[in-house]
Amino acid sequence: MAFTSRIMGAGNSPFAAVAINGDLADNLTATGTTQTDALGLTSVFNIVGTTAASTGVRLMTSEPAGEVVVKNLGANTLNVYPSTGQAINALAANAAYTIAAGASATFLGRASGGWMNV
Repeated sequence: MAFTSRIMGAGNSPFAAVAINGDLADNLTATGTTQTDALGLTSVFNIVGTTAASTGVRLMTSEPAGEVVVKNLGANTLNVYPSTGQAINALAANAAYTIAAGASATFLGRASGGWMNV
């Protein structure tokens, strides 16, 4: 499912909808070792092909019922950080959620802010 802001054309988007089913980013390379320098995700479906040790990606700011899928095809565990000030599941704000090599995770935006893995 796409983000509401993408369907409604919020922000600087000149389009009425980015994609009803969500957009795909393929062959991504995880970067950085902290939330600040992790690769910022911009798509609904994300396939990370290269994951060096301790590298990661950062989710965008959550929206209620927004969905982001991350697949880790890299050789190492992938760190997934929330947007600054947010949390994933019951982790502390800004803490990384990890996805094992070869695994995937679907994140759902919570009405209270932040993400949960479903």
